[in-house]
Amino acid sequence: MRFSCNKTGRYTVVGIIALITVAAISTACSRTGRARNTSVSTVQTVVAAVETEPVNTGGDSADDATLWVNASDPSQSLVIGTNKKSGLGVYDLSGKEIQFVRDGQMNNVDHRDGFLLAGQPTSIVTASNRTDNSIAIYRINAATRRLETVSSAPLDTIEAYGLCMYKSGKTGKLYYFVTSKQGVVQQYELFESGKSVAAKKVREIKVGTQVEGCVADDELGQLYIGEEDVGIWKYQAEPDGGSARTKVDGVGRNGHLVADVEGLTIAYEADGKGYLIASSQGNDTFVIYRRESDNAYVKSFRIVAGDKIDAVTNTDGIHVTTANLGPLFPRGVFIAQDGADDKGTQNFKLVPWQSILGD
Repeated sequence: MRFSCNKTGRYTVVGIIALITVAAISTACSRTGRARNTSVSTVQTVVAAVETEPVNTGGDSADDATLWVNASDPSQSLVIGTNKKSGLGVYDLSGKEIQFVRDGQMNNVDHRDGFLLAGQPTSIVTASNRTDNSIAIYRINAATRRLETVSSAPLDTIEAYGLCMYKSGKTGKLYYFVTSKQGVVQQYELFESGKSVAAKKVREIKVGTQVEGCVADDELGQLYIGEEDVGIWKYQAEPDGGSARTKVDGVGRNGHLVADVEGLTIAYEADGKGYLIASSQGNDTFVIYRRESDNAYVKSFRIVAGDKIDAVTNTDGIHVTTANLGPLFPRGVFIAQDGADDKGTQNFKLVPWQSILGD
C-alpha cells in the first residue's frame, strides 16, 4: 500500500483498500503535493528586518543574491540580486534599488574580492546568463557603488543555470562553477585579459540529476553542490579535485531536506569554523550544518511574518555574511529570495544573523 499527496494537500490511498488507520501518517503535504519531512523535532522561527523593493517583473523572477561588504564603510554595502527574466538589481541595506543592469536572464550570482585587474585589487561579480548560456562578469566600482561590465568576448558555457565562485587559498586563482539541469558542473578559471576578464574551462564533474545551488569554501578548499532531488554533495574545489565526493545530507526520511535542494551558502567564522546553510524549498525551511569536519547537522529555521514584513516561502537562492554591517546587522546578515512577496511580486529578505544564531 502506498500514499500520495493530491494537489490540494490531502492524502489519497493508492492500491488495495485495507482496514488500517491513516490518521497517524508522519508526513504533511506541501503546496506542490510533495510529502514534507517532519523528522526535525523543532524548527526555529525568525523574522526579517529588511526586505528589498520588489523586482520589476512579475511571476517567478527573483532567484539569487550576494552581498558585497564595503570595507571602508560597511553601512554602504550592497545586495546584488538576480532577476532571471531581465538582469541584476543592486540594493542598499535599506532594500532600496539603486541600479538595475538589464543584461539578460541572470539566474544565479556570486562575487569575490581581491582579483587583480589592471594592477588593482577588484571585487568581481559573476552571473549565469541564461539568455545565451554565458558568464556575465562585472566589477564593483566602490566609489559609485555601481556594477561595470568587464567580461571579454562572450564567455560561453554549458547550459547556464546555477553558479558559485571559488578563490583558491593555494594559488590565489579565481574560479567560476556553472551547474546545469543535466547534472553536469563545469569549472572555469577566470583571468585578466587586458582590462577585461576572460575564462577557460579546467574541469567537468558529472553529479547525476538536476543541480543548481552550489557554494565553495575558499579557506578549506571544498565545493558543495545541491542535487535537487537527492541532497548535498561535498567535493574538492581545486581544478585537480577529481570526482571523489561525500554526501552531507539527503532528501527524505533519513535526511533533513525536502526537495528541491536549492541555494547553498557558507558563514565563515574563525579557525575554520562556521556553518553551511541550505535552502530546503519543499518545506520552506533553511538547514544549518557545521562548516568543519563532517558537516554535522545543527538545526533548521524558518522565516515567518513580522510586524511589517511577510514570511519567506519557496526560496531559491540564499547568502550569508558574518561581517559587521552596523547596528541592525552587527554580526552579519542572512539573505533569502522570497518566492511570494505580499506585494504581488518577488523580492529578497534580510535577517540579522544574530537572531538565527540565537546566542
